[in-house]
Amino acid sequence: MSADDVIKAHVKALKEGTERARGLAQTLLNVPYGEGDGEKLDAYIPSTNSLDLPLVIYLHGGYWQFLSKEESGFMAVPLMDKGVVVVAVGYDIAPKGNMDLMVSQVRRSVVSVVQQYSHISGLYLCGHSAGAHLAAMVLSTDWSQYSITPQIKGAFLVSGIYDLLPILSTYVNEPLKMTEEVAVRNSPSKLVPQLKLSSSSCHLVVAVAQNDSPEFRKQSEEYYKTLEESGLNVTMEDVPNTDHFNIIEQLVDGDYHLTKLLLKMMGKS
Repeated sequence: MSADDVIKAHVKALKEGTERARGLAQTLLNVPYGEGDGEKLDAYIPSTNSLDLPLVIYLHGGYWQFLSKEESGFMAVPLMDKGVVVVAVGYDIAPKGNMDLMVSQVRRSVVSVVQQYSHISGLYLCGHSAGAHLAAMVLSTDWSQYSITPQIKGAFLVSGIYDLLPILSTYVNEPLKMTEEVAVRNSPSKLVPQLKLSSSSCHLVVAVAQNDSPEFRKQSEEYYKTLEESGLNVTMEDVPNTDHFNIIEQLVDGDYHLTKLLLKMMGKS
């Protein structure tokens, strides 16, 4: 398949999964978490009488310039049956949004979710590609600047980018227009001391696809090692027979390795 066809197939898979989730779950769509047009989230709520449910926030990928929350509800398909709330967060992708704004938006979305859903037994994060970068930035937040400190129990960082400097000279940066200064302050690999302060009790899973590109694999391996050397509770998952796209697409399936791992982390296996 050509690169364009690969992207089209990826979008189609995510969209179909999200449509299935919307047909199965009770949904609250376009819930504002801020003042901006793009500051909206979708909640997928299981049918259950239980009040205290685990909640997972999903941050989509797309190199900070593609995709949206409209293709981001797919993982609710297997998680709803287990009594897990899924929240898909929208943020202003480039060129409308810049890196500082996107990071600020996802941080504020997490604060808003905690304020709106007080009956949650545990808060979890999952992000893919650029979304894994944004999830790592959430974990590295100095929450003293916010009204509350979210207690994030676990995080799945799937095929992420943790050092933005290598992408400064690539086409990815054209709509982002990041300077070196912006890239450094938004690189999770440089913020591990803050992550340790903010998220020391969080169980971190750094997942990478067997057939991810060398740069993605390198970044995941190096970030994992830095987290581990800092004494954090982190595991590395090198997922066999996957590529950069189907590693996340398969979260629509309850029998998929990462789905089972996520449910186990939540005590729902």
